[in-house]
Amino acid sequence: MDALTDPAALSRAPSKAAPSRLRAWSRALGPPFLFLLAAVALRSLTFLQAVFDTDEGLYIVQAREWLRGNWPIVAVWDMHPVGAPAMFAAAFAVFGQSLETVRILAILCVTGTAWALFYAVRAAGAPRPVGYGAGMIYIAFSVRLGGAATNTEILFAPFVVLAMAVGIAVTRGVLAFRTPPRTAHLVAMGLLIGCGFAVKPVVTPEGCLAFALLTFPALAMRLLPARRFFLWALAYAGLVLVPTGLLGLAYASRGEFMAFLDGSFFAPFRYSLGRLPLPEALRFTAVTALTLIWPIGLAALAVLRWGARSGTGGRLTRIGLLWFACATVAVVGPGFFFQHYFLMWLPPMALLAGLGAWVFARLARPGWRRFAYALTIGAVVLHSWLGAFVPRLDRGIGISLPDPVREVAAAIRQDLAPGESIFVANYHPVVYLLAGAELPTRYIFPAQLTGNHYQVTGIDPEEEVRRILGTQPRMIVVDRGWWWSIRPEAAALIEAALAEGYELAETVSEERGPVEIWRRR
Repeated sequence: MDALTDPAALSRAPSKAAPSRLRAWSRALGPPFLFLLAAVALRSLTFLQAVFDTDEGLYIVQAREWLRGNWPIVAVWDMHPVGAPAMFAAAFAVFGQSLETVRILAILCVTGTAWALFYAVRAAGAPRPVGYGAGMIYIAFSVRLGGAATNTEILFAPFVVLAMAVGIAVTRGVLAFRTPPRTAHLVAMGLLIGCGFAVKPVVTPEGCLAFALLTFPALAMRLLPARRFFLWALAYAGLVLVPTGLLGLAYASRGEFMAFLDGSFFAPFRYSLGRLPLPEALRFTAVTALTLIWPIGLAALAVLRWGARSGTGGRLTRIGLLWFACATVAVVGPGFFFQHYFLMWLPPMALLAGLGAWVFARLARPGWRRFAYALTIGAVVLHSWLGAFVPRLDRGIGISLPDPVREVAAAIRQDLAPGESIFVANYHPVVYLLAGAELPTRYIFPAQLTGNHYQVTGIDPEEEVRRILGTQPRMIVVDRGWWWSIRPEAAALIEAALAEGYELAETVSEERGPVEIWRRR
């Protein structure tokens, strides 16, 4: 018997008596409730400070402007589709415009992803503990690798993982029971991947794998005719494009379709033409691998135990490996290896690690195996949480020390009249929201205007900087610790404007150097 599906593998067989209604409800609601509690507890540290990743601030300002009627890309430019600011705007509409709302959104997305992982494991026929283990490992490591911020990889994960769960369930039905896939599976999977695609197109490799799970086994076993397969492939591509297409139509109705195309597709393509030098790419990958060393170790146990075997364990392990390979393609595709890209590794890694912990627990005596499994998962979760929390505790920001970002925003807010604009030259865009300031430009992300990623915008960045300075914003924020990251041409323009018409109003200490707030004379 497959040890993965043998109830005696961890403890005695469960009672075959029909569960009571209360027990049925507890089994149904237990996983999401547990994952929600875990996400709140393990991600509570994300409420301590304003900024974990600059990208998040851009989506926040886009969402604020969208609720004012100023649409993303048109009013606030970015090189991503508008799915992320759409989710932020929806959260703002429900919970209010604040950083806390953004952190709550991340908790809900992480909870949903963990629940989808649990469903994927159960749909494959594996025991409930493996599903709990996979979900808990995902939640624990979601605060690492840049996941403390509500990044795009956190936002689209629930959609992608649930689509993969549908594919895994269909694969099991085909191979174990010769049950063909249904049109409902195709529609659900296509729309789920479509929602993820509207956040970031890097979901494409995983979307292709999900469709392969949906159709390839059935095609091989002649449960899906070849003609229907090709029709389904066309239908799937169309379904994936539905959310993006609806957004495109909305922009077209406003006469802004070309702006939508540029930000959603053309700019990401321009960005993908760049490449991080190989030594740096290898360094970032090594840091990620060391961060995930315990999940990787447990995943290796699963591969050694089940990688070449049949049955539930072998099937789920091989799917996990294929999933990891597709996620790797998505990580490598953009060419820059930023840490939060590796968050796409987490779902397949968590699934494999949950399987590996099951293997490890079998080393204990039969009566202690459930306890051993829980202890193993608990140790991995605690290791990840301590790895995220201890450095934050050591830095003290938001705990024993003030948050510089909030200090900068507070200083601006005290001296800013309603309707006045500021220019954040090379600091965090979230300052616009926290200070209640208006925007002087649609290009508020420093790396895309004054930094070294200006090529993605397709504009003359120096001309835009001149235009901004010509409007004489009430205040200009300059991060001297990152002044080296500004292009010399932009730096010269800003320094000249400061010398001519501004005075230094306040300086806030940052870890890497002072942040200067200049006020118009």
